[in-house]
Amino acid sequence: MSKGHTTGLSLNNDRLYKLTYSTEVFLDRGKGNLQDSVGYRISSNVDVVLLWRSPDGDDNQLIQITMKDVNVENVNQQRGEKSIFKGKKSSQIIRKENLEAMQRPVLLHLIHGKIKEFYSYQNEPAAIENLKRGLASLFQMQLSSGTTNEADISGDCKVTYQAHQDKVTKIKALDSCKIERAGFTTPHQVLGVTSKATSVTTYKIEDSFVVAVLSEEIHALRLNFLQSIAGKIVSRQKLELKTTEASLGLKPGKQVAAIIKAVDSKYTAIPIVGQVFQSKCKGCPSLSEHWQSIRKHLQPDNLSKAEAVRSFLAFIKHLRMAKKEEILQILKAENKEVLPQLVDAVTSAQTPDSLDAILDFLDFKSAESVILQERFLYACAFASHPDEELLRALISKFKGSFGSNDIRESVMIIIGALVRKLCQNEGCKLKGVVEAKKLILAGLEKAGKKEDIMMYLLALKNARLPEGIPLLLKYTETGEGPISHLAATALQRYDVPFITDDVKKTMNRIYHQNRKIHEKTVRTTAAAIILKNNPSYMEVKNILLSIGELPKEMNKYMLSIVQDILRFEMPASKMVRQVLKEMVAHNYDRFSKSGSSSAYTGYVERTSHSASTYSLDILYSGSGILRRSNLNIFQYIEKTPLHGIQVVIEAQGLEALIAATPDEGEENLDSYAGLSALLFDVQLRPVTFFNGYSDLMSKMLSASSDPMSVVKGLLLLIDHSQELQLQSGLKANMDVQGGLAIDITGAMEFSLWYRESKTRVKNRVSVLITGDITVDSSFVKAGLEIGAETEAGLEFISTVQFSQYPFLVCLQMDKEDVPYRQFETKYERLSTGRGYVSRKRKESLIGGCEFPLHQENSDMCKVVFAPQPESSSSGWF
Repeated sequence: MSKGHTTGLSLNNDRLYKLTYSTEVFLDRGKGNLQDSVGYRISSNVDVVLLWRSPDGDDNQLIQITMKDVNVENVNQQRGEKSIFKGKKSSQIIRKENLEAMQRPVLLHLIHGKIKEFYSYQNEPAAIENLKRGLASLFQMQLSSGTTNEADISGDCKVTYQAHQDKVTKIKALDSCKIERAGFTTPHQVLGVTSKATSVTTYKIEDSFVVAVLSEEIHALRLNFLQSIAGKIVSRQKLELKTTEASLGLKPGKQVAAIIKAVDSKYTAIPIVGQVFQSKCKGCPSLSEHWQSIRKHLQPDNLSKAEAVRSFLAFIKHLRMAKKEEILQILKAENKEVLPQLVDAVTSAQTPDSLDAILDFLDFKSAESVILQERFLYACAFASHPDEELLRALISKFKGSFGSNDIRESVMIIIGALVRKLCQNEGCKLKGVVEAKKLILAGLEKAGKKEDIMMYLLALKNARLPEGIPLLLKYTETGEGPISHLAATALQRYDVPFITDDVKKTMNRIYHQNRKIHEKTVRTTAAAIILKNNPSYMEVKNILLSIGELPKEMNKYMLSIVQDILRFEMPASKMVRQVLKEMVAHNYDRFSKSGSSSAYTGYVERTSHSASTYSLDILYSGSGILRRSNLNIFQYIEKTPLHGIQVVIEAQGLEALIAATPDEGEENLDSYAGLSALLFDVQLRPVTFFNGYSDLMSKMLSASSDPMSVVKGLLLLIDHSQELQLQSGLKANMDVQGGLAIDITGAMEFSLWYRESKTRVKNRVSVLITGDITVDSSFVKAGLEIGAETEAGLEFISTVQFSQYPFLVCLQMDKEDVPYRQFETKYERLSTGRGYVSRKRKESLIGGCEFPLHQENSDMCKVVFAPQPESSSSGWF
């Protein structure tokens, strides 16, 4: 193969080129150890001959490429007796009809070294044609340096050539390749993955001849917040010239079409870009059979186990290939105990068929299936890659009638969450999103009932629409207590660029009560917004000067907030330290205020690239009754946050029970207690413990302190699927899934006899994350499965005895012992069923601990790992 005077690869007349070719693929966890990898090698001899050259120019050529003596073997020679290929002929491994197709020649029309057309026979297996495309793509090159676009098996890609005397290097930008392949990902950085792909091909040149082509393509993937979930595919191709022989010579003619017809009229032009194929699954269970095999793990009593999440994730994969009728049949046949978990899975599948099935199954006009409707809506809220159709479906439902007003409210709240997710994924201009925005904003402007105002505010709190900020400011400053507080917490969720000077002016007016008296919850939220969003010197100074002039418990609360900012080195700490240099702001009188309200932030876990934090702030009324407790857990990847959990318990208007005097601005509040939860950046519909004096008394007299469910279900949080067309012709898939079973409950107990109140929030989760990487040729498949699982519990208890002042407060946040298991499975499998598998498993126990919740006890929770012996096995299956 001569480089001659042409712009690309050129073959000499009257010569038959004898070459050897191999393509091999390795899968491992990115450690680069061949002994730990799985994969296979396909090798053959290759004959290449020039059939025709245009009389008008040397750069217009038609070449014939023929694979011969095809062989398949292990890349890991240490497999020995365990090799799945041992004792098998190529015709047994590849199958006779596939081998015949692979060894049928293809034609390649090159102009200036670039592929003009690729000719093969119709109705050949797509997987086999892809392997021939992979070989043919190596013949495309140019001899000069530069950047251009080329179409080959990888798609239409940007490539850069670097020409040297003894070699030419081609670097393909794989992220630029335009090729249709299925796939989706979770767009949030914390829950997402980082992937990297490279492709380098080197053409070796000796005495003006290209004597070898070496190509290496690498795809690496890792989960951002758990980097042990990682894998790598290395695909290599090698084409070497061995000898040349005399050929039959060129075929005469001016038109390439006539030459092709003369060679074989059955040749047809087909795309050089790789084609999609699916390997047939032999002996795989039907959807119904799969469901019957796992449904026992999804019984309510088993949801605290990681096996429940494993079954949930596996069933989602099956649901994504199922038709609407199959899914409906299972939904209609299931009993009420397991049906909520089935609804979780069907909704999380996020396919058109699964959405149609669940919408047909659920009756929103019925009050009897409220639990199923709520589970459907929560699964929609946490959808990993929602589309416009899902949003349109919820808008349509909202415009219809409901059997439960709670469900109506939830639908609107979840519409807000979907708007946010679609906008984050560059879908803000979709017609459905535009309609949903108008629905939220117009609804909030026109709402008259308190319940409707709260509903639209919650939707806006999820959607975080910039155009909604003026409305939020209006309701924060002029609304009634609960409405004002909710609007303020909605503003609190906006990113720093949206909290303008005008927004902060309003927050300052509210905090300092320049126009009207506000409740403590609203004022403290306004202060939090100011302090979080680049506060000015005067803003910080005025807040510090207010301490000492506030109601007693609010004094202590604001002091704790400032001290927490300093201790945890929050962004505002630098400005606070500057202001504290002034004695008027920093003195004993101001910093010695007593009380039981508190604020504390600490680390759950911290590494070089990630951190998990918790914070708890508690505000009491002057009479010692809980006004608000706010528990938050954040996960950070570098500087990107994910608001994992927020549980807020609020109470008001309870002073009459103990003949206490309400604080200023809170004299006419109705008796109320409730719980609001935010989970993975999604605000859920709040739940009410009691509302009104009569409701309070009836619950006290019934002596019921049973916990109330805030959210319960199976959630799909991490969902990445990527189908890759390797340059060698092989098909690769890289999938990562993460799910959890979660149960958050809250309770509030109030005893007049013991003059004691207690709040309790309990959070139990089971988590499973799996990564699955495969490379498939249709006749042999290699795979790597990695995963981690755990079951954990976190409980927060706040107890207040208000028989005297200062009242006694006990705060507890406990984490139970946490089992942590990691596993790895590697396999190689023939389409005939024969296979090799290797399994490893590692367990450890993370000791439980109590977290500090106030500044007097700020030692970090110490986590103790107790590793267990690693187990491994390998063998045939």
